[in-house]
Amino acid sequence: MSTTNHITTKWLGNMTFESTNPSGHTLKMDIAKEDGGDSSGFRPKALMLSSLAGCSGLDVAGLIKKMKLEVDDFQIETIANLTDEHPKFYDKVTIEYHFTGSNLKEKKLQRAVDLSIEKYCGVMEMFRKFATLEVKTVFRKK
Repeated sequence: MSTTNHITTKWLGNMTFESTNPSGHTLKMDIAKEDGGDSSGFRPKALMLSSLAGCSGLDVAGLIKKMKLEVDDFQIETIANLTDEHPKFYDKVTIEYHFTGSNLKEKKLQRAVDLSIEKYCGVMEMFRKFATLEVKTVFRKK
């Protein structure tokens, strides 16, 4: 059985759009002023990177809870290379998982990251279809 997501995206004028989400939340998208927009919202391509980090981050956060791991801070840095030719797309993406804490169980945290990138994160799987992915994990003792 498959699930269908329905998103409605409405033009608000000039280059601004508002998009709904199945959660009931909305977000605004726009382009930079130098490109003719009002710079009043998220950039669509950059949102893809937020989706990637959010999807994987939710997996890892759930596993941190499940494994009862102590993490003071968890941050994901997503760095992507955009092609020069139209249609421009991300061809290389680096995803860095940064964990900070005084009692980090590095092997278990790495396992949580690996489970997300190899098994659970659907957005990661979508990115694999068009980009080369590099994953790094950074541990910082507090």
